[in-house]
Amino acid sequence: MDVKQDFFADSKLAIENYVENRLLLIKLQAVEKISKLSSAMFAGLLIAVISFFIILFLSMMAPWYFGQLLDNVFFGFAIISGFYILLLILLVVFRKKVLEKSITNTVINIFFEQTHEHDNNNTSEK
Repeated sequence: MDVKQDFFADSKLAIENYVENRLLLIKLQAVEKISKLSSAMFAGLLIAVISFFIILFLSMMAPWYFGQLLDNVFFGFAIISGFYILLLILLVVFRKKVLEKSITNTVINIFFEQTHEHDNNNTSEK
């Protein structure tokens, strides 16, 4: 009878340890995924800010250049304004196909990315 009680006590302890370790693993994996997503978002934001300033200065420079070529500054600004209107129309039309899909896929890839060690363990078990 004493052996059975020891078995069940040991089993209970092993199960409790397994559950605690599994919860810790889940927490660590969540922290890893959130940190990867945060770093990707920060890098994207940094690239967006730098790109904004490049486009801003090019947008101020290009109309003057086209205005000198055409001997009319108004037409230079009209060309660049037309370009931005066309770009806006394309973004509105293709936003679901291009923007939303790529952002969604990036977030999904970050959250469901498997580590090489985890992949190697799964393939060796099979």
